[in-house]
Amino acid sequence: MAKVAFLGLGVMGFPMAGHLAKKGGHEVTVYNRTAAKAKAWADQFGGKTAATPAAAAEGQDFVMACVGNDNDLRSVTLGPDGAFAAMKSGSLFVDHTTASAEVARELDAAATKAGFGFIDAPVSGGQAGAENGVLTVMCGGDPAAYARAEPVIASYARMCKLLGPAGSGQLTKMVNQICIAGLVQGLSEGIHFAKKAGLDVNAVIDTISKGAAQSWQMENRHKTMNDGKYDFGFAVEWMRKDLSICLAESRRNGASLPVTALVDAFYAEVEKLGGRRWDTSSLLARLER
Repeated sequence: MAKVAFLGLGVMGFPMAGHLAKKGGHEVTVYNRTAAKAKAWADQFGGKTAATPAAAAEGQDFVMACVGNDNDLRSVTLGPDGAFAAMKSGSLFVDHTTASAEVARELDAAATKAGFGFIDAPVSGGQAGAENGVLTVMCGGDPAAYARAEPVIASYARMCKLLGPAGSGQLTKMVNQICIAGLVQGLSEGIHFAKKAGLDVNAVIDTISKGAAQSWQMENRHKTMNDGKYDFGFAVEWMRKDLSICLAESRRNGASLPVTALVDAFYAEVEKLGGRRWDTSSLLARLER
């Protein structure tokens, strides 16, 4: 058992922190920008709450975070009320936010200077993966620090791997989102084509999903897409945030991402249809408007 703080109790962080307390058996203190959410978590899981990130981090062995973006991450780590001001020497900060590789390297340098460790550890698996404790976790950082973090992360992960130095976890998450963007667009076009061709969509997918076209998106989203239901999982506005990170990084490293850029533009059209909070499979709605 370890003393752990968790910063950020959104749709991902709330169940992740819960697994730390219940499955992991850790002593957990939580912080959330909306204090009522922290209280609700403590009422459900029996942990403690803190008024600031610094208060949550004080005296902890591990501090985990899962917030919105680079600016949110800096706000909970840096400054007088940030976690970094209170973390003890030898402790470890694990960041599950999907953010830029740049901010990961920045925070790794600040943590090293202050005498504690840092791991960037974005996750994949969505809300269902967080609730069921079966997330895939992509990590960057020092191998010794990672070895300490892995058993704690295991409370909510089915796969956890160190991919390289600080920033490598975020870069791997970018690869993940690049691949998903193309897959969802391809699946949307396939379903759209099947409908126009007068085929039974469910029968078609049941057949082709046993072959080379198979994907997680196909297996788990084709029925809801065919029914025009888009309230399952990761929201369009968050996917656009992630794709903007991918495209910005590609401008730095020289990678060519034509399909990713195109799908991002398609998601912008979905937002204009009122789909900001629809899940990412709503690319089909754009084709059927």
